[in-house]
Amino acid sequence: MPFHRLATLPIRLLAAFVSSFHPHALPPMLRRNYGRELAAWAFLPLMLGGIQSGAMGVVLKKTFVGIPELPDQTLDIAVAAIAAATAIGNLTSGIWATIANGRRKVAFLSGLMLATSACVATMAFIPRTAFGAWSLVALVILGWVFWSAVVTIRTSVWRANYPDADRTKITGRIATVQVLVMAASGVVIGWSLDRSVESIRFLFPIMAAFGVVGAIIYGGVRLRGQNRLARAERQGHHSERPSLNPFAVLRVLRDDRRYAGYMACMMLFGTGNLMISPTLVIILEDEFIASYQTAILVTTVVPLVIMPFAIPIWARLLDRMHVISFRAIHSWAFVLASLLFLIAVEYHLLPLLFIASAMLGIGFGGGMLAWNLGHQHFAPPHRDSQYMSVHVMLTGLRGLFAPFLGVAIYTAFAANGHPGLIYAVTLGLNIAGALGFLLLRARHNASLKADQPTNRPTV
Repeated sequence: MPFHRLATLPIRLLAAFVSSFHPHALPPMLRRNYGRELAAWAFLPLMLGGIQSGAMGVVLKKTFVGIPELPDQTLDIAVAAIAAATAIGNLTSGIWATIANGRRKVAFLSGLMLATSACVATMAFIPRTAFGAWSLVALVILGWVFWSAVVTIRTSVWRANYPDADRTKITGRIATVQVLVMAASGVVIGWSLDRSVESIRFLFPIMAAFGVVGAIIYGGVRLRGQNRLARAERQGHHSERPSLNPFAVLRVLRDDRRYAGYMACMMLFGTGNLMISPTLVIILEDEFIASYQTAILVTTVVPLVIMPFAIPIWARLLDRMHVISFRAIHSWAFVLASLLFLIAVEYHLLPLLFIASAMLGIGFGGGMLAWNLGHQHFAPPHRDSQYMSVHVMLTGLRGLFAPFLGVAIYTAFAANGHPGLIYAVTLGLNIAGALGFLLLRARHNASLKADQPTNRPTV
């Protein structure tokens, strides 16, 4: 290769990467909706930085440390509550799926985006007191209550608007834009608060304003077959509709044993992963005395920056196989991340924390795709929201207890001089989940072979 072509290779690769996001890279019928969604997701993640558990856990821990009426152990519980906020929001997914059933999805989603933005804007007014600390926790949780509905319902929009052949690719592109913008939001939060804690007074309203713009843009998305989908949702048998009844989750799992097995492995695997974030926030302050910027880089920015590089690779893999087979490969990224966190904390190696965080980002890249689209490998189209709400609700269930369990285990290990051993626990849970996915893959492949017709000689 000539020298001038070799020298310009990085620029050409970057240009090709950027151009692949342009709507003209897709078939004409998909361009308008994709363009609207891409523009909306260029604004919304700036607002989402205000409810992102890693960044907001750091803000809570560092901003409110040392307040007399808020002991360190109580503050650590509040950090765990921030980490559980996503899960608490997810537990309301069945309510939102029920409310949205048969309704116009895009307008409903836009309203939820505005409600989340209002929660972020309100953070500017919290005082630096114990009441203010718990107010911040409450606003993050409320923000996730609204946002969990967006996560649950938007998969129906994607399924209606984008065919199977393009859906994973489009979802990956939207996810890439989302995580890059959210990473930028984390950098801005860390940089601003390192200079003045009082910058929270203007920073969060500005972030909320970006969310409002994103919601307005998203309101222009058209849902293909809206009336047909709404009619199918309203006319479907009551057992196929999202339900406020928690026993509806058990009914779905009872009727679909493969999905039940998948959810069981996700429970083990996910519990380990959900222990990482709150304990990492606490360790960075208590063991490494990190600045806002450093702590947010490790907990939030590094994983988010790595994800866009991992997402296209994971997307190509997911396109070629069932989500069970995908998870049997993907889950080992989190096993390695837990191992690196264990070594980094036990030997007090801050640079290795960044490497472990990057490995976490690789895992998150595949996890974002599988989490949003994995249920569609099991669910018929008219039960998409129901299956997704089951997934979201079970994620919420493990997320409700895992952060508090992780902080309690960390506190016990730290008292004995080994804070890093919390990651030995997450490592064990991740390995158990990964082995479960391998077993499910073997059963899935065996069932596929059994379903294939055999060619018998005729007589």
